[in-house]
Formats: sequence, C-alpha cells, structure tokens
Amino acid sequence: MNILKKIIDYLVFHARLTGYNLKIIFANKFIYFAASSFVVYLAITLILFFSSDMQLAEAQIFWTLLVPGILIVFYPVAYNIQNDVDKRMIDILFGIPNYRFKIWLFKLFIMFIIAFGILLILSLLSSFAVVDIPVIGMAIQVLIPVIFVSSIIFMISTIVGDGNGTAVITLIIGTGLLGGREFIQSHPRWDIFLNPYSLPADINELVWEGIITGNRVYLIILSLFAILFGLLNLQKRERFLY
Repeated sequence: MNILKKIIDYLVFHARLTGYNLKIIFANKFIYFAASSFVVYLAITLILFFSSDMQLAEAQIFWTLLVPGILIVFYPVAYNIQNDVDKRMIDILFGIPNYRFKIWLFKLFIMFIIAFGILLILSLLSSFAVVDIPVIGMAIQVLIPVIFVSSIIFMISTIVGDGNGTAVITLIIGTGLLGGREFIQSHPRWDIFLNPYSLPADINELVWEGIITGNRVYLIILSLFAILFGLLNLQKRERFLY
C-alpha cells in the first residue's frame, strides 16, 4: 500500500511539474501554438494537393509535417530563457547546484514529447484523410530534424541571450541553407532536412537506407552537442539576468 502511495505521489508530483513547466514554456499560450501548427499543416497540405497533378505521397507528407513541427518548438526554445518567469527561476536555480541543467533538460524533453505528440496526431490525420503512411515511423523521421533545429536554436539563444536576436540569427542561417540547397541536396548524408521518403532515381534502395541511417545518427549527435553547449552556457548567469 505504501509503495502504491509513493508511486501515485510520484506521478502526481511530475504531472504538476510538467503542467507548471508547460505554462512557463508556452507562456500560457500552448493552445495557440497547437492551433497554429494545425493551420500551417492544413495550409501546406492544401497547397501541395492543388498544385500537383498527382496524389500526395509519403515524400510530400513529410514536408507537411516538418514545418508545423519546427513551428511548435521555435518560440518556446528561442524565447523561453528570456521571459520574466524564467528570469526569476534562473536566479533561484543558480543557488542550487546542477539543478539548472536538470530543469532545462526536463523542459527540452517536454518540448520534444509535445512535438512528437502533435506530429503523431498530424501523421494519423494524414494517414486517414490523405494517403496511407507509416504513422509512427513518419512522426519519428520528422521529429529528428525538429529536435536538431530546436537544439541549435537553444544553443544560439544561450549565446545571444535575447529572443529577438535568436530569431534573427536563425532566420539568417535558414536563408543561407535555402540558398545552398542545391549543393546540400547533392550531399544527402549531410542534409539536415533530408526526406527519407524521397528516394532519388539514381540511388539504390540499400544505399539510400545507409544514407538515411548515417544522416539521422549525425543529426542526433549534433543535437546532443548543441544541447550540452547550451547547458554549459547557462553557467554565465549574467547573460540571462537583467
């Protein structure tokens, strides 16, 4: 009975902690972010549907999910350190050894779980309404570049120390990547937005699977590095407290 009570207390505590962090992460506007990701998904799906003579396939569905996935994490990651609540929280956390790392890892974990949940819902919607796709597999494949992008944004935010500055730098980097898209596509293993469902005509399926695996491992390693770098930057408390 005591064990059951401890388990319940543990679950209740973490449920409250998750809810509290959700309020901080999304500044009490989570419903707007979720709604906007759905609207963007719907808009991209309709644009692709009416601009193509062929039915949407897995390769197109990947792009309809990628943009909403990035959208749902962009604002929380870019601006979360700078909001008023976190200014007070970071001031408190710096008096507790190592807690700033645990708290931020927990926040990032929550963001990734939320992104995966939304991607799962949108994948399921696509599978029912558009074209049959591997729902879980699609959500995971989209989640990996989403985690990479959000990790890079998190790292930049800990360097810049300002949400608007982070957004501008991210926009510049994104523009540069779009400008060099042709070169990047010629080296798919290093393409951060590699679409695993778009098999090139001149590549063998087994070779393509190897490229996809290498690309995903590369993105995961870089994501871990970016998160670690960002967490280490959080030691410079004067950057975040005004």
